[in-house]
Amino acid sequence: MQLKLFKTLWGFESPWSVAISEALVDGFDGIEAPVPEEPAAAEHWGEALRQANLLLMAEICTTGNYVADRRASLQTHIDDFSRGVGAAKIAGARAITCLGGCDAWPLETSVQFFDRAMEIADQQGVKVSFETHRGRTMFNPWVTVALLERLPSLRLTADFSHWCVVTERLLSTEEEELAVIMPHVDHVHARVGYEQGPQVPHPAAPEYRDAMSVHDSWWKTIWLLQHQRGTAVTTMTPEFGPDGYLQAKPFTGEPVADLREVNRWMADHQRQQFQQAFAT
Repeated sequence: MQLKLFKTLWGFESPWSVAISEALVDGFDGIEAPVPEEPAAAEHWGEALRQANLLLMAEICTTGNYVADRRASLQTHIDDFSRGVGAAKIAGARAITCLGGCDAWPLETSVQFFDRAMEIADQQGVKVSFETHRGRTMFNPWVTVALLERLPSLRLTADFSHWCVVTERLLSTEEEELAVIMPHVDHVHARVGYEQGPQVPHPAAPEYRDAMSVHDSWWKTIWLLQHQRGTAVTTMTPEFGPDGYLQAKPFTGEPVADLREVNRWMADHQRQQFQQAFAT
């Protein structure tokens, strides 16, 4: 099994060409980003990545932002997803990761959304996994298990850092739920959360060693489960980001870490972890 690592463009404001250059310099295999819906722009993105021999993990956020529009209808989420799939397909995405649904929905509404989304993905012939994210349907492990019981073919993007915040613990009492959830994971967002936040200041800091170790153990388990079911390539995006996730010094607003360096460190660390996991 191979590990493919993607550079996140979360908060990235430079031109597309710069993103490609940085991804190559930092040793990534591809880029994860929302794809522009305008067909010519989507096609340009895809062609530029192919020229650079980089993969694309397309990102879809239904209702247009990381946090769901609380008042948006079920049909609006479905329409947004459908448009995003179309753009991703034009760009030649290897796969799609989606932030879909809403945390305030009753389970039945969520079932309708994900059932329809999977149907659209199948019709378009694309591979989609849905992210475990605050503000979305799968904002905690228990509702995720309930959803999987109704939709056992649902595939996931695992970002368990969100659940550390929701539960205020490193999921130490949710081992049974994780055992149900992990076999459904296709893609991983490698960000380290802790009991009071979705992102430690720096994953190499010794004061966050326990959180780093727990996340490493989750990802290793996911890899081993994928290997057992014959997965040829597993994908991961180091996803430390801005937008309040990155801590800043009071009064000055100076960031406590450099995001590019942190994500590069995480990519190198996960390559080592992957090699160790499959050394024998």
